[in-house]
Amino acid sequence: MNLLRYALLPVRAPMVLLLLGVSTYLGSRWSHTLDPQVFGNGLFRNLLLTVECLQALLVVVVCTIPDILMHELSSMMAYSRVVSLVGTLLLVITGGLYLLHLSVFSSVLILACSVFLARLDLVRADMVPPRLITIFLLGFVVMLGISLGWWLAMNRHL
Repeated sequence: MNLLRYALLPVRAPMVLLLLGVSTYLGSRWSHTLDPQVFGNGLFRNLLLTVECLQALLVVVVCTIPDILMHELSSMMAYSRVVSLVGTLLLVITGGLYLLHLSVFSSVLILACSVFLARLDLVRADMVPPRLITIFLLGFVVMLGISLGWWLAMNRHL
């Protein structure tokens, strides 16, 4: 019975399909950004793609379990003033670096909104698996979409 529920997931929670579409678009956009004529087929291009994929997975993890992360962050910052200062500086510097590269920030923001919508749609459809399974499921959908977009752009279908 549970297998049937998850097989009907695209019908019951259509925002998961939206997440697949958004990640496909991002994958095709990243492939145009990392054009082989500019970067070649070398290590640098593969490293940039790996960083983009890790960034997408980090967005999925942060957007899937925000309550646990915020609880841990607030308890860590309540531990001492030094930890609070270092944590705040780290967050401000990291956020500032992201804001310096607005194209990266916009793709992270679009992906985060899509993950939140998919997660909200799963809750609405009363299909809330445990957190690790949700992270795996949404991460798989995002990586599948990125790979599909990358493949379509490299074969000039997009």
